[in-house]
Amino acid sequence: MQTPVNPFKQALARGEVQIGLWQALADPYAAEICAGSGFDWLLLDGEHAPNDLRSLLGALQSVAPYPTHPVVRVPHGDAALIKQVLDIGATTLLVPMVESADQASALVRAMRYPPQGMRGVGSAIARSARWSRYPNYLHEANEQVCLLVQVESQVALQHIDAIAAVEGVDGVFIGPADLSASMGYLGQPTHTEVLAAIEDAITRIRRAGKAAGILCADERLARRYLSLGACFVAVGVDTTLLVRATTSLAAQYKAAVTAAQSTGAY
Repeated sequence: MQTPVNPFKQALARGEVQIGLWQALADPYAAEICAGSGFDWLLLDGEHAPNDLRSLLGALQSVAPYPTHPVVRVPHGDAALIKQVLDIGATTLLVPMVESADQASALVRAMRYPPQGMRGVGSAIARSARWSRYPNYLHEANEQVCLLVQVESQVALQHIDAIAAVEGVDGVFIGPADLSASMGYLGQPTHTEVLAAIEDAITRIRRAGKAAGILCADERLARRYLSLGACFVAVGVDTTLLVRATTSLAAQYKAAVTAAQSTGAY
């Protein structure tokens, strides 16, 4: 068995647009439903969603038969946690709150086996190597892992050129919610100053030759970011889609019942 290539990493390197969906329901069944919807990638959120290693493993297994690529967001850039998430089979990680080139460099090392990095070796008991059924995994894994670092503060924006220049960083993801809070506009990710900062960040990331990404459920804004060169964009969140659909459906029938009752039809 041959170590699989990372199609998402390859697509980013070619500059191909990858449209994704955020997964916050923390359920493998929901992940599988969305995996068949046609998105290029799904973000399995381990930072704000109630995911743990077991539920992330289940989601990775449920998504595996589908062409969509799973990206795992870890809660923080801890080397031991990164090792565990890689071992359960994730190949692309999104790490939040990255604010310096040194931090990005440490993450690159955490994702790679020696001599390029410091990832611990446990392939015989790891799903990532299919329990050593990928005979060359230890020598091929470093080329297939994909690191996306998340910049989401004013400090991060000040260092974004240096962060993007780090070898081994495949993409830089902008977090509008925390960025707006850092700029003094809590809950206002579409404030004009925030939007200007995001557009500048995308330009600088692209200038460094790295892929730029963002989560944006506003279609007009998402298309704007794509036109500026963002190439991995999440355009929705599963929880938000469910909230909107269920609220709309309930309101539709509640309104009909109320109208009928007022006329004596019910």
